[in-house]
Amino acid sequence: MSTVATPYLEEKTAEETRVEDLLREAEKGTNIEHSMTFMDGLRKYPKACFWSMMISVAVIMEGYDVVLLGNFYAYPAFTRKFGEPFMKDGKLTYEVPARWQAGLGNAAGVCSIFGVIANGYLAERFGYKKTMFWTLIWMTGVIFLFFFCQSLGMLLAAQFLVGFAWGIFQVLTTTYAAEVAPLPLRHILTTWVNSCWGIGQLIGVGLLRGMVNRTDEWAWRIPYALQWFWPIPLIITAIFAPESPWWLVRKGRVEDARKSLQRLYSGNDQEDIQSTLAMIEHTIAMERAATAGASYIELFKGANLRRTEIVCGAWAVQQLCGSSFMGYCTYFLIQAGFSTENAFSMTMGQYAINTAGTFIAWFLMGLNVGRRTIYLYGCVWMASVLLIIGGVSTIGSNGATWAVGVMLLIWSVAYQFTVGTVCYSIVAEIPSRRLAIKSISLGRGFYNIIGIINGSYMAYMVNPSAWNWGGKTAFYWAGMCCLCVVWIFFRLPEPRGLTYQEINARFEAGVPARKFQSVDMNIFERTDQNVAAAHLAITDEGKGNSEHVEKV
Repeated sequence: MSTVATPYLEEKTAEETRVEDLLREAEKGTNIEHSMTFMDGLRKYPKACFWSMMISVAVIMEGYDVVLLGNFYAYPAFTRKFGEPFMKDGKLTYEVPARWQAGLGNAAGVCSIFGVIANGYLAERFGYKKTMFWTLIWMTGVIFLFFFCQSLGMLLAAQFLVGFAWGIFQVLTTTYAAEVAPLPLRHILTTWVNSCWGIGQLIGVGLLRGMVNRTDEWAWRIPYALQWFWPIPLIITAIFAPESPWWLVRKGRVEDARKSLQRLYSGNDQEDIQSTLAMIEHTIAMERAATAGASYIELFKGANLRRTEIVCGAWAVQQLCGSSFMGYCTYFLIQAGFSTENAFSMTMGQYAINTAGTFIAWFLMGLNVGRRTIYLYGCVWMASVLLIIGGVSTIGSNGATWAVGVMLLIWSVAYQFTVGTVCYSIVAEIPSRRLAIKSISLGRGFYNIIGIINGSYMAYMVNPSAWNWGGKTAFYWAGMCCLCVVWIFFRLPEPRGLTYQEINARFEAGVPARKFQSVDMNIFERTDQNVAAAHLAITDEGKGNSEHVEKV
């Protein structure tokens, strides 16, 4: 009997040793993340920065695309081709009807909802690299529709189809950045997405400003044709970039995750890779123990329901704080009395501020100013500026018109280094890693739905042939911005400086939003839950790797 019992006891002891080793390494990995300074992160993970920033360049393409249509409404060559005659101040001009503006603006938003929801399945099933590659192929084909467009109906079809790619880019880039970035670089790489958006907008407006005096059809065809430049370097990036180690661990491909971390890491201590890998395994195992599955339904169960609300709310604030109003900046300025050239010059200034705003946000977050604090006071600032814009618009003088233009730029400063930038960090950090892709996808889909609703009546608000509110539209958005302030104060937690497992523990414990930073929790205490999760991680590692070998 003793010969039978001894191997059993040895096997059990060996498994317990592996569990203890995993917990110890996971705790070490967490401590490494906390002790790592910003410069340490740059020195150890320069390749992670490079690949994350290159993947995010896809959003430059989206920002470029988005800015074209909204500014084409103020583009003489475009409105003569697609607009209808309209008498303004006794002069014949051309306007794209408000119903078409609303339809064209919403077309991409509608299909982008399908894109973000599809991304929740595609990226989780096939990985970030393959999803990125085939989306870029899709995008390349859609550009042909834009370039050879002959009617508003054809343009509507192109806008609808391109929205699918936009939806995928919006989510995939942010999630990838969150999963390859170490803790001190997380806020930089996730918010770089917003900077890419601003760069794309600046390039688009700059190109339009340079071609505004062209009178032929190439004035709008050339900007569409230049979209073909972006897919080439991005396809190369998608082929050679390392896959997310978090995704590989979720698929049980632990050895592949180790290789991916080695490609992302440039430090001298290779033990850091083992500790980081153990931290990833333990975090995902804890999430699996708390969550039955990884479907969209799980987003509405238990602690994940609160996290889903926060992700959706953070995205919604971007839409409700007045950004739809700013999307019509060039068009609004022309309606307010600016010349076409001055309107585009002012808009270029706005988008230059948009790009620089990301760097201001980096500086503030680098000083340990919380995401929640930046979000809250940013909305207070924007609401105040919008009230001033609305008040000045009631005066109706030429000086008041220029004052509105200046205040628009001040609003852009507030938006870009607060809500416009920090949102990407919040939505990437709040979800559990197991549900991150689906959570961000659902939140971005909610964002797009609000955008569609806004787009449906925004065109009527500013269009002189419809409601003709002009600058007074700012009063409406000031009220919406105040509602955002209330939600942020009571519901938005502060994830600054917390690892994903520490964020998970706070949500599981039901910690109130305003106490996220002050509560003290030992996430590696040897509880039954922690030990069980470590057992699960060890079991899944063997299963996942064996399944992967069989597939290969």
